[in-house]
Amino acid sequence: MKVALLSAAVLGGQLAMPVSDRVPHLNVEALCKATVADDKANGVVLGQSLEKCMSDETDAQRQLSALWSATTGPVRDRCEAEASSIPDAQSYVDLLSCIQSADGASPSSPPPLKGASKKRSAQ
Repeated sequence: MKVALLSAAVLGGQLAMPVSDRVPHLNVEALCKATVADDKANGVVLGQSLEKCMSDETDAQRQLSALWSATTGPVRDRCEAEASSIPDAQSYVDLLSCIQSADGASPSSPPPLKGASKKRSAQ
């Protein structure tokens, strides 16, 4: 019985994709909403809309899908940890920027994305 369970666990484990082999799921909507609310509270006249923020995050997620498998595991792990370290401040734009800078890719080649990046004030 134990052998059967162990065999099933081992075989089932081989069929499952390790978490680091796929782009992580980030809760970017929370950060986009918070960013828009902060802009309004601070009187930012030309603040980014929720729709534009979400669009930028979706674009960054698509770009990540293309880069993810070509990026080394340690870089993915480090960048994912940085991008998801704060539960309500997760951003695909930040994750994409981290991977592009770690791999030496030119961050200016894709269109500039703001999203809800925690680094957007530096841009």
